[in-house]
Amino acid sequence: MQKAYQQAQLAYENGEVPIGALLVKDYEIVTSSYNQTLTLSDPTAHAEILVIKKAAEIFKNHRLVDTTLYVTMEPCMMCLGAIIQARIGKVVYACDDSRVGVFSKECYHLNKNINHNLQVTNGIMATQCGELLKKFFKERRR
Repeated sequence: MQKAYQQAQLAYENGEVPIGALLVKDYEIVTSSYNQTLTLSDPTAHAEILVIKKAAEIFKNHRLVDTTLYVTMEPCMMCLGAIIQARIGKVVYACDDSRVGVFSKECYHLNKNINHNLQVTNGIMATQCGELLKKFFKERRR
C-alpha cells in the first residue's frame, strides 16, 4: 500500500484527486498509476482503470486472474465493473468512500448475480490515505 500511496502523492502534486493504485501478481508489482482525469481530459482515467489497461497490455490478455489490486481509496462503481471484467482476484484498499462505497456501503461485490467473486480487504493505511484526500479537498475549497 505504501507504493500506491506514493502514486497518490504524485496525483496530489499534479493537481489530481490523490488516489493511487498498483497491480500485483506473484508478489511482483506489474504496474502502478494515479488518477489522471484532468491531465488526460478523460473521466475514466481513474488510477484503477489505468492500471488495469496497462496490465492487460503487459499480459496481452483482458483477464488478470490471480492478481491483487491495491488502491488508496475504495474503488467507484465504474472501477468495480472493470475489476470484475478483468477477473482480478483480490482488491485491497485503504480508506472507504463515505459517500458511495461500492464495497463498504452497497456491497455490490457480494451480489449473487455477478459471475466473478473477489476478495476485499480494507483499512490498510486508511488514516494516511484519508488525510491526503482531506488535505486535497480542503485546499480545493479555498
